[in-house]
Amino acid sequence: MAYDTYETIQRFWQRFAREELDGLPVEDRQRLAAELENRFGSLTNDAAGDDRAAFSDLLGLGGKGAVPFGEIAWPKLVADFDDAVVPSQLHAAAELYFIYQHERMGAFRVAEILRRLFRDGRMRIQRGPGARGLYLLEKWQPLRYGRQDRLISYMRTFNYGKAPRPAGAIVNVNFHYQLVALMTSLAQYFRDLTIGEVIRGGQALEQRPYGTLATVHRLATDLRYALDRSSYGNIVALTQETGLYLKQLLELFETPDILKSFDSNNKWDVIEQVLNRYLGGARELSQRAKMAEAGRRVLLWVAGSDFATSEDPQKFSIEARPAGAHAEAWIAAYRLTDEGRRFPGVSENLRWAVGLPQRESNLTVP
Repeated sequence: MAYDTYETIQRFWQRFAREELDGLPVEDRQRLAAELENRFGSLTNDAAGDDRAAFSDLLGLGGKGAVPFGEIAWPKLVADFDDAVVPSQLHAAAELYFIYQHERMGAFRVAEILRRLFRDGRMRIQRGPGARGLYLLEKWQPLRYGRQDRLISYMRTFNYGKAPRPAGAIVNVNFHYQLVALMTSLAQYFRDLTIGEVIRGGQALEQRPYGTLATVHRLATDLRYALDRSSYGNIVALTQETGLYLKQLLELFETPDILKSFDSNNKWDVIEQVLNRYLGGARELSQRAKMAEAGRRVLLWVAGSDFATSEDPQKFSIEARPAGAHAEAWIAAYRLTDEGRRFPGVSENLRWAVGLPQRESNLTVP
């Protein structure tokens, strides 16, 4: 498509859109404006034609020689930076976050204690499913990735822990700040949306929360980009292998003979009892379990969303509401952990995240 044609289409389409939107009700105007924007993009892309010879025409080296500027094809420049991510890496990062929270809870350490107790004859089980599972645990550790590999993966992907940073690897140093900022922006958006729905003090008030779509989109895309950059290499394989291992451990903790050995009702009681007896005490089990569930859900939502600039607010509200509920649950659990007790609150943290003045506050990285 020549430049003159492109300019003509753009000018006439804008005039056509203004004439069509004039006089329509607010709700119809918003719906039609989004549809017209999509149609305009489709029209310009379909009408662009082949621009491969544009550079030669610009230099006068094409088949027609030197042609006027208005007849040279207009280049199609595609804005696809935010879409240039690997979905499998993002999904693996979400699952790795779930695994990390169970690491903090002590699930892997509990398995080592049970294995040692069984080997040393300090636990009265012998032929039940728990005994069989502990015997297999002696023979089947993760095939390739042990504790040190897990700690390095947490450092690379989330900047969590104190493992050494591999030389030359990309470390996601801002993950925790970006995650907390995203959680607070989602929470603020739906809190203000709820207030708008209650008050109903003006036209489309429920579509104008303080935590705007642009804020949520920007924080989510930045978080997604940083996760994609740092979760390459063995993260996908490690997450799959460690996830299978963790699943086997949680099933092992709930076998009848192990439950009976610790006078427990479920696997979480077993974990708590072992931590209290042999590892100095159980802490933050409930909070870490909720952060694992809610954090994974929000990260999966980030991985699967396109965050289009022209997204309809009502559509976004419907699709993002489950993630918003999980964000609130994550914040409630995070504020009861050691590192989350200095969390300044949703409103103050959102002001910090978008660069507005705020009272003094600190975020502590796990």
